[in-house]
Amino acid sequence: MAITPILLSGGGGTRLWPMSTPKKPKQFLALTGEQTMFQMTIDRVSDRSRFAAPMIVAGASHIEHITAQLAELSIADAHLMLEPCARNTAPAIALAAFACAPETLMLVMPSDHVIADNAAFQSAIDIAAPLARNGWLITFGISPTGPETGYGYIQSGTEITPGANRVARFVEKPDATRAAAMIASGDHVWNGGIFLFRADAYLAASLQFAPEMHAKCAQAMAQAKHNENQIHPDAESFAASPADSIDYAVMEKSDKVAVVPVDMGWSDIGSWDALVDFNDGAGDSRILEIDTSNTLIRTDGVRLHIVGASDLIVVASGNDILIVPRGRSQEVKKIVEALKAGPS
Repeated sequence: MAITPILLSGGGGTRLWPMSTPKKPKQFLALTGEQTMFQMTIDRVSDRSRFAAPMIVAGASHIEHITAQLAELSIADAHLMLEPCARNTAPAIALAAFACAPETLMLVMPSDHVIADNAAFQSAIDIAAPLARNGWLITFGISPTGPETGYGYIQSGTEITPGANRVARFVEKPDATRAAAMIASGDHVWNGGIFLFRADAYLAASLQFAPEMHAKCAQAMAQAKHNENQIHPDAESFAASPADSIDYAVMEKSDKVAVVPVDMGWSDIGSWDALVDFNDGAGDSRILEIDTSNTLIRTDGVRLHIVGASDLIVVASGNDILIVPRGRSQEVKKIVEALKAGPS
């Protein structure tokens, strides 16, 4: 049976401000190549001998971006689950699970991540699929490249089958000292937020560990409106669901969770600093830089002329320009929050 990709595309788009905004978050931008990250995610699961038509779980306000970018890829068989409001990943996945046949293998992926080595990812899916068919909830652990403090970690326990281990524990984002110790132990991987499981296994776990969320999502789907390839869950029922992540609601509580570690050149592009590893805007005729080093410069319109700068991030979009030292781009959220608050 082909695996059904479930693309989570509900991000709010604030970490890569000013280019990424709630109206057009980062998954719909071409930040790491000619295609957007949404399109690259779709391409990753486009082999119909391995994967069924994808289901895209997204906010209803983003439907124009989704349909336009699917059309550019000539993808005509995608299903759209349009959330009336954002309730985090656990309810979003529950909506998709209720829409699938019970035995459906669901490959749940954020639509705004980069995976450089798709062959490694496909091999990890092959390892995970037999376990998922037997009722295991699988999470893919990202082989760490350093003691990153911005990610959660997963500790591997006893081996279930070659390449897959029972999850010993989930670890919240650690400080630098703790992260270094976990990396040195050799049995921890990053939590990349990619999962594989049967629809009925996820729904059984959500019923057991998050019954109110399960019930509200079931009600939202029972009263959903269907329009060709679009599903519109009932807004009032879904809004009443508790907002929670899949990790908190289900994965950390179930005793049948396995991790498949994979080294696949993964990045969640969680900040402008992360983009330095991919490209720096070189070749953009709108950018003139002289005697400038270790500086990321990006623009989607206005021309930028920079002389003698070092260790900066400079991003221009529309009427907004961001200037921040390298290593501090996570603090962009302070600007976003200040703009929301308005003049003091």
